[in-house]
Amino acid sequence: MKNIAILASGSGTNAQKIMEYFRQSPKGKIVLLASNKKEAYALERAKMFDVPTVVFSKADLKNGGLAETLRHHQVDLLVLAGFLLQIPPALIQQFPDKIVNIHPALLPNYGGRGMYGMNVHQAVKQAGDRETGITIHLVNENYDEGKIVFQAAVPIAEADSPEQIAEKVHELEHKYYPNVIESLI
Repeated sequence: MKNIAILASGSGTNAQKIMEYFRQSPKGKIVLLASNKKEAYALERAKMFDVPTVVFSKADLKNGGLAETLRHHQVDLLVLAGFLLQIPPALIQQFPDKIVNIHPALLPNYGGRGMYGMNVHQAVKQAGDRETGITIHLVNENYDEGKIVFQAAVPIAEADSPEQIAEKVHELEHKYYPNVIESLI
C-alpha cells in the first residue's frame, strides 16, 4: 500500500472526494493533508476522516521543512488538490513523477500562472469556447506544463455562466481525480 499526502489551499472538496475514495482502496492510504493556509476548510475535512494535518509556511515549502514532514510520513505520492503555490524544484526532485495536479481546463489552454479557479472559467466564457474540462498531469518546474496523464471534457452552452461552467468542471474533478490517482500508484 502506498502512502499519499494531499496539499490543499482551499475548501477541500476534491480532497474530501480523494479521502472518501482511498478509505476503501487497497492500493493507497491518505497519510497527511498539508495546507499553506491555516483557515483552509480542507483541514477540517481531513479531521473528519482522521487524516493527520499540518499547516506550513511558504518558507517551509522552499527551505525543506515540508519535505522533511513528507519524509516523516513516508509519502510515496503527493497530490495537489486546489493547492495554489508553485512546487519548488527540490521537492520535485524528491518526488520525481510522483506529484500530481488537477487543472480545471483542457491544457495546454488556460494554463500557467494565475490561471486557477474562476479565473479559468471566466477566460473560457470570454473566449466563447463550447467545451471545457479537466486535465490531470504530473508536476514539473513550470505551472501546468507537466506530462498529461488524463483529460475529460464537458460541453458548455453559450448561456452558461462562469459559475455554471465551474459546476460542470467540479463534477468531472470529483468523478475522475481519485481513480486517476489510484491508477498512478
